Amino acid sequence: MASSSFSTLSSTSSAITASSSSLSEEELTLTVKWSGKEYTVRVCGDDSVAELKRRICELTNVLPKRQKLLYPKIGNKLSDDSILLSQLPLKSSLKMTMMGTVEDEIIVDQVESPEVVDDFELGQEEAVDIKDKEVNKQKLRRRVSQYKIKLRNPCREGKKLLVLDIDYTLFDHRSTAENPLELMRPYLHEFLTAAYAEYDIMIWSATSMKWVELKMEELGVLTNPNYKIMALLDHLAMITVQTDSRGIFDCKPLGLIWAQFPEFYSPKNTIMFDDLRRNFVLNPQNGLTIKPFRRAHANRDSDQELVKLTQYLLAIADLDDLSNLDHNKWEFYIEDNTKRRRHA
Repeated sequence: MASSSFSTLSSTSSAITASSSSLSEEELTLTVKWSGKEYTVRVCGDDSVAELKRRICELTNVLPKRQKLLYPKIGNKLSDDSILLSQLPLKSSLKMTMMGTVEDEIIVDQVESPEVVDDFELGQEEAVDIKDKEVNKQKLRRRVSQYKIKLRNPCREGKKLLVLDIDYTLFDHRSTAENPLELMRPYLHEFLTAAYAEYDIMIWSATSMKWVELKMEELGVLTNPNYKIMALLDHLAMITVQTDSRGIFDCKPLGLIWAQFPEFYSPKNTIMFDDLRRNFVLNPQNGLTIKPFRRAHANRDSDQELVKLTQYLLAIADLDDLSNLDHNKWEFYIEDNTKRRRHA
């Protein structure tokens, strides 16, 4: 339980360091008032405002970007998602007010969301540091306890795991069309059918669960008789990490899946496809950066990404440890594998 220890920090650097460490590890139990009700939200000082909003969303279904948080003497600092809660004078004894509306029209919600275009690749040392940082391990443990993955179909013994993003990976969500099928990435169903023979498949999107379910239903992914989707994950399963060079951003920790299904999945048998490499910063050895599928109307006749990736998935399906592969060189792996087969 948090105490009201957010007092004025000492002017000495040693006191500042000690206080910051204490605050980052301290748990805060906040009361959030919204729509005539009060909700108890538990967070930690090393969580960001974005994480606080994510926790509020779990309780109220008000999406983080629709939340306006009001708290005495803080002003507009709660509008900056990157600020850590330990940097704010929060006290468990006070109540916070949230203004926001639950959205019924998910299509409008998704189109209005900001597009992430400045993807990046972290240096080797910083990537390792992020992965091994104790604060990020603590966040993952909290997420494992908070977010329970609901299986739509049972996990299969002996199968590897394929985790797929949606936007720009399977679907062009920015282009307009009369029918969503016009924006589906070419060969999607053929790709999922072939992959399902060797891999269990989970879908993980940085959007709301309603959006994930809607898109997958519209594309016929949840009802296709040739393959089954094990589970759907949304933005609430993500965690926020802080980096020296790139600031604060959200990512998708595969450790969440491994912790909940340890008898089936691990770093050795899991691969994730995402058009943003930042999303697998906590498990870079398991991530493959897929070419984004944009401007569907102009590119759907020429896009062959899922065809080539099908070949890659099947070529590595018999390997004992996928984490030993350099997935950045997946296209070269296909070429080498093809040459070996021809020579044989």
